[in-house]
Amino acid sequence: MTIEHIKSSILDEEYVKIKHSSGLTIYSYPKKDYNSSYALFGTKFGSINTSFVDQSGNKITTPDGIAHYLEHKLFESEDGDAFSKFAQTGASANAYTAFDKTMYLFSCSDNFITNLEFLLEFVQNPYFTKETVEKEQGIISQEIRMYDDSPDWRALFNLLNALYVNHPIKKDIAGTVESISQITPELLYTCYNNFYNLNNMVLVVVGNVNTDEVIKCADKFLKKSSEIPPSFVIPEEPDVINMEYIEQTFPVSIPIFQLGFKENIRQPLSEKQLAETDVLTAMLFGESSMLYKQLEENKLINNSFSFEHFESDSYSALLLGGESRNPKKAAELIKNYVQDKLTNGLDEEEFLLSKRSTYGDAIASFNSIEGIGNIINSMHFTNREMFKYIDILSKLTLEDVENRLREQFSIDKCALSVILPPESEG
Repeated sequence: MTIEHIKSSILDEEYVKIKHSSGLTIYSYPKKDYNSSYALFGTKFGSINTSFVDQSGNKITTPDGIAHYLEHKLFESEDGDAFSKFAQTGASANAYTAFDKTMYLFSCSDNFITNLEFLLEFVQNPYFTKETVEKEQGIISQEIRMYDDSPDWRALFNLLNALYVNHPIKKDIAGTVESISQITPELLYTCYNNFYNLNNMVLVVVGNVNTDEVIKCADKFLKKSSEIPPSFVIPEEPDVINMEYIEQTFPVSIPIFQLGFKENIRQPLSEKQLAETDVLTAMLFGESSMLYKQLEENKLINNSFSFEHFESDSYSALLLGGESRNPKKAAELIKNYVQDKLTNGLDEEEFLLSKRSTYGDAIASFNSIEGIGNIINSMHFTNREMFKYIDILSKLTLEDVENRLREQFSIDKCALSVILPPESEG
């Protein structure tokens, strides 16, 4: 077991990174004067990981939605539902499946170690039978239909389908009703045994926690895993978009749009690239930006407008949108604005304002134990370190951000997704 103390001179704080003998990476971030605690335990296994090579060298392809399905099933055991155990201690537990990971989490004010034991125990003890797996199909089918009825969700996935040609990011996290009907206990155990390898997993604890107690708990409950995690198979993605425009009609009163700029990457963004992107996107699209004011003045957006840097270790895109009476005009104004910045460069005063704002927001996030835990978790799976990110952010120059602008934005890799009211079809 190795223990590394990671310190920040800027924040005057530190946390501990532990490579446990079981293979698990553990992050412990004690926060003085905090009464509550937060824990996440999860794996680098998300909706995009439906194709992989196992430890024997066999290539395996599974149905879409299996990572999400497995998340649902892990909460069940022979002695009941894991949620009920957390409820008995007053803890709040949850789980989620994303494109690139599956996480199990809880927050509590008391009995932290007891709840941590629950978490480690149920995630490491899968229990699947034909009857319980078939029963879950009806529950998840309802969830899939619910998201299919969400115009915002459809706008997002239509956009991803327009941006990406081969990458599985374009597929719904929960899969389809048809794909989940192919899921069996045997397939769930195959995925579990490969991806819930502790060398492929992480545990993050933040708040009123004691690192020595966390290590003792890990020693007691963690089962040593093979040192060889599975190898993901992600299809080669061309450096072009799939289509420029896609639309769908829905019972909405105001059209919805999502505009995306695709960036082809082959590895995770570095801390420096991420910091540059955060400053750049706030500068271009934030509420104090010239673009935002232009869109508001032309009544092309309302307060639903938002933007997101959408990335992991095999995809990166900038997504933005919301409600608009004229989605195509809003998209055209945004593209013209970006092209102008690509041609003429960025304004130094706007850069300094955006850098201060982004830096302030980053520092403020360390006042929340949930915020800290989620950042560490995200940074771990993309091989980044959050204190390094803060340090780099404080030293960024206008030239850095202008270089990132040219890396990240290309008008010919931009796609528009629109949801229209039925009477606006065509």
